[in-house]
Amino acid sequence: MRTSWKNARERFGPCTIDLRQLCNLIVDLASVAQPPPLREGVTIDVAARADDRALSWIDATFGGWWSSEANAGSNAIARRDGELLGFATIDAQELKFSWLRGLARDPGVGVFGPFGVAVEQRGSGLGTALLRRSLLALRKRGYRRALIAAVGDERLARYYAGAVNAAVAERFDVESLFRRNRRTIVLASGSGTNLQSVLDAVAGGTLPLEIVGVVSNNPRAVAIERARRAGVRRIEVVAWNKAWEGREAYDARLLETVRSFEPDLVLLLGWMHLLAPEFVERFPETLNIHPAFLPLDPRCDRVTLPDGSVIPAFRGPRAVRDALAAPSSWVGATFHRITSRTDRGPVMARKPLSVGVGEEEEELMQRLHALEHEVVRAGITRWLYEPAR
Repeated sequence: MRTSWKNARERFGPCTIDLRQLCNLIVDLASVAQPPPLREGVTIDVAARADDRALSWIDATFGGWWSSEANAGSNAIARRDGELLGFATIDAQELKFSWLRGLARDPGVGVFGPFGVAVEQRGSGLGTALLRRSLLALRKRGYRRALIAAVGDERLARYYAGAVNAAVAERFDVESLFRRNRRTIVLASGSGTNLQSVLDAVAGGTLPLEIVGVVSNNPRAVAIERARRAGVRRIEVVAWNKAWEGREAYDARLLETVRSFEPDLVLLLGWMHLLAPEFVERFPETLNIHPAFLPLDPRCDRVTLPDGSVIPAFRGPRAVRDALAAPSSWVGATFHRITSRTDRGPVMARKPLSVGVGEEEEELMQRLHALEHEVVRAGITRWLYEPAR
């Protein structure tokens, strides 16, 4: 349900939110007060865009997909002696989330968010300083009102009400925003830990997908047994014997198998086979988990980490091994769309992971798998919240 700005205060009154809902808040920018003074040594820079270090810090600190949103707008970045403390994004453009279809399209409304402050800075006044400086920057750009999007926490809504007199303008039932029960198949070649994570989330009701099948190119993949135990109705093994079948013939057979499921979404969760261009064209809604922290700009071959270090973008099938051989002090996980260029599709969610001193590959992989599960769930959730192309 959406309600016009004019009726928002009368209809909803105080910010009281059912946690099964999200709401958009509206702020009259003419009423925004000046920000409180900053603590000694703290600076806030309102820049045209966040630098790559700030974007990776956002991923490390908050997870999810906030860095992609921050990269789409301008940002206020708080620092002290070079240490990142918080950020706020304004005027992000070309985002496709469901909650941006209403008031956000009004030419007099500027979008605020995402917005985050490091845990140790909360309660210091930094958040309010970032919030007000960002809203005043929107006012300077000519906007009359600001939309604070997708608030799902009652305490946060009350904070906005107290800090900038925000009022509820639109409410959305969370389930109605999701593209419900999308027909999904998973392609997996190995142990299937990411598959298990998705199956568990679906069974627990936190990912509204319908897993209609699992396809593996490895008849001994543990993922097959995981799918059987979960009651997946259809499991297909599409193995490739290179001695008697050419690459084009195999790719055609794989494409036909996937086509027979009529999927809305294809998930590559540990799939070890480079897909043909025809597959990518036929199934544009294909998402892949890659065990590296990839840059948001697919053209870049290096990526900046939260500590300011710069490492190669470890693409390809041996990303973790390549990172350890480099040696790199960072790895990570990136969930991205598939394109015709390997591991260069638009990023849906990502998060870095620091490598421990002397850490062996097996131990690192265990920690990385847990991170992958988090990133995969975040990326799928984002896909569910964005309208179909």
